[in-house]
Amino acid sequence: MWDVAEELSAMLVFAEHRYYGKSLPFGNNSFKDAKHLNFLTSEQALVDFVELIKHLKRTIPGAENQPVIAIGGSYGGMLAAWLRMKYPHIVVGALAASAPIWQFEDLVPCGMFMKIVTADFKKSGPNCSESIRKSWDAINRLAGSGSGLLWLTEAFHLCSPLTSEDVEHLKEWIAETWVNLAMVNYPYECNFLQPLPAWPIKEVCQYFKEPDTSESQLVENVFQALNLYYNYTGQTKCLNISETTTSNLGTLGWGYQACTEMVMPFCTNGIEDMFEPQSWDFKKFSNECYKQWGVRPRPSWIGTVYGGKHISSHTNIVFSNGNLDPWSGGGVTKNISDTLVAIFIKDAAHHLDLRANHAQDPESVLQARLWEVSYMKQWIREFHRAARRQR
Repeated sequence: MWDVAEELSAMLVFAEHRYYGKSLPFGNNSFKDAKHLNFLTSEQALVDFVELIKHLKRTIPGAENQPVIAIGGSYGGMLAAWLRMKYPHIVVGALAASAPIWQFEDLVPCGMFMKIVTADFKKSGPNCSESIRKSWDAINRLAGSGSGLLWLTEAFHLCSPLTSEDVEHLKEWIAETWVNLAMVNYPYECNFLQPLPAWPIKEVCQYFKEPDTSESQLVENVFQALNLYYNYTGQTKCLNISETTTSNLGTLGWGYQACTEMVMPFCTNGIEDMFEPQSWDFKKFSNECYKQWGVRPRPSWIGTVYGGKHISSHTNIVFSNGNLDPWSGGGVTKNISDTLVAIFIKDAAHHLDLRANHAQDPESVLQARLWEVSYMKQWIREFHRAARRQR
């Protein structure tokens, strides 16, 4: 974005989403209860951006008659696409990177996400995904006794002793770590979620080469892999199973949104993926949401508001996805029309194309960025052409 803004003589504006960061409508009471959280919706956020754009055009000299392009990655990519869909008179086009706008209801299979995570590990080292698949049973068996729980606490270097009630949470934490590694499997060192080496999954898979190890050795190998993710810098004294990222990505706000409008079904079967089998249980999910927030999820809402797969009447959106990114399973990966375009990027994880240029960027990413900029230039030309016609 920084490189492109310079090339297009553009102004780059980062607008904070309501209820995230410092944009708290009710200050410290913003997360107090469902009544105060009632205004945390994607629709409200989009209107905030529209109001901000109108304000900037009114108050910044020279901005009034200029086109605006929405750019975002992940949830931000979904918002960028939806902003163009809902307010085409405000933004001339959108680049929606790694935007899983179809990860809802039955628009895509609920197991697709974890299948892609597994494929990343499978292709990154021999026996890698198979070893991880075997590790769940090893953890379950070891967790069956008090001495086993103590051993697991020590083997994983956990910050607090593991109890039998914690075991499910421990496994969820490990699974989320594998997911995060798939998302940030970048070709160079970076610290987006945690400080990590280049191609971190390849590094993790070094610990899973041997197919026939003892259960205790397998668990120790899992620790070594986790330690690479949580302790690459060597500064961490113990592992905390309540944390999976160093940066604050607004998990509280997202948790509420996931319990209201952003209802994304996920499931695993343990055959096509490397995780323990888990079906999508909407009722259980709904009860958890009610317990935490006092709200019930609306699984059909996003499809109703934004059209689901019926989006062919929209124009000027580029959907980019990387084949290593598990979120690509819920993304638009094939062209829908001449102006609703999909760019599928080989060897790219989560919104790699939005990151700054790097010497280790794969050729596929460089090419994707060139295409993205060419579409932006086209939208800008069309905007000025239409403006001249109206004079």
